[in-house]
Amino acid sequence: MAEQAVDRQEQEYPESRPQQPAAQKEKKPKKKISGDQWVAVGFLAPSFILVLIFVYGFIGWTGWVSVSNWNTLVPDFSFAGLKNYIYLFNDYRFQADLRNTVFFTILFIGLVIVMGLGLSILIDQKLRGESLFRNIFLFPMALSFVVTGVVWQWLLNPSTGYNQFLALFGIQPKWYTDTNILAGFEWGSIEFGLPVAIIAVVIAAVWQMTGFSLAMYLAGLRGIPDELREAARMDGASEFQIYKKVILPMLMPITVSVIIIMAHISLKIFDLIYAMTGSGANFVTDVPGVYMFETTFRGNYYANGAAIAIIMLLLVAVFIVPYLLANRRSDG
Repeated sequence: MAEQAVDRQEQEYPESRPQQPAAQKEKKPKKKISGDQWVAVGFLAPSFILVLIFVYGFIGWTGWVSVSNWNTLVPDFSFAGLKNYIYLFNDYRFQADLRNTVFFTILFIGLVIVMGLGLSILIDQKLRGESLFRNIFLFPMALSFVVTGVVWQWLLNPSTGYNQFLALFGIQPKWYTDTNILAGFEWGSIEFGLPVAIIAVVIAAVWQMTGFSLAMYLAGLRGIPDELREAARMDGASEFQIYKKVILPMLMPITVSVIIIMAHISLKIFDLIYAMTGSGANFVTDVPGVYMFETTFRGNYYANGAAIAIIMLLLVAVFIVPYLLANRRSDG
């Protein structure tokens, strides 16, 4: 009877059963790495090691040089603290570089988005010869910035190029040789405003990169179902309202991607400026990339050049890191 009472108690209250020692519990079998996973590791390991050394390793090395006293041909790795950074932010040329970068980035990104979106909407109207127009606008992307810089240097030369045609109307712009600053005011050691000469560089950069945003936006437009547009028309929406309320909001992720990619290009621009204008008179077309090159490889101020490179890296990271974190959260 007592044994039956104990069995009944264990059935009604399972937690009252005596617990088995931990050693007697079943051990979960360890997952073994399969052959395919070892193959994947073998293929990825060389790339991982190379990126670790030649990207992040060199970034760390550049950061160390930037806080050293190596500003001669003879290496000097003694610690200098933030001396090189303080020098740069008090330097007239570097202040001009930051000003030029700000205005170049704003104009470049804005025009690339507006022109790319506008052209993609026009091409999306099922025009005849659509493939021809698409190839015409995508062709500049096949060129390097060096080629683009040389071509536009000829076209915008104040004594030749477009000015020979504009002279018929009495217009003679100086293009990239103009040293005027629009709406300028004193900021540090420089006059902060829009350098007129940077507009010529913006024209060349927009000409080359508009095809990229055109392709992005056109792919986005072709991915929007026609049923959404028809439903909006049935609700009485005009074409303008359809684009404003339906299409443009759906293209917002593409716009963000274009902004990030174009900002990355504009903040580290070098080859276009170097081939087209150089630093320019009074540094009106100078950018940190050109300054870094001349400081490091012509002036042999390696610590100052490394500091410029680290500042450029941080400027790019301001745009790239939040974008990557947002994408990671959305994927999660």
